[in-house]
Amino acid sequence: MVIKNEDIKELIVEVPEGHKHLRTIIVLKDGTESVFQEAAIANLVRAYITVKTHPSINRVNLKSKKLEEKKKGYAEWQLLED
Repeated sequence: MVIKNEDIKELIVEVPEGHKHLRTIIVLKDGTESVFQEAAIANLVRAYITVKTHPSINRVNLKSKKLEEKKKGYAEWQLLED
């Protein structure tokens, strides 16, 4: 799926009532809605900035992994560099 700016009807970034973390909602003109949790967007931004600003890295590949041990406050599922 390739989403272009003209495909997007609305993009909302907010902290929903009763929550502590951001949600990003992308509403397409065809009515499709995608909701992303803060950690997913943070990983996307981290990878984007790495590729955009690093002089020699032109690809970042993050894969979902379940951690056996995790830091307090972190989710057990993380997107980690492959």
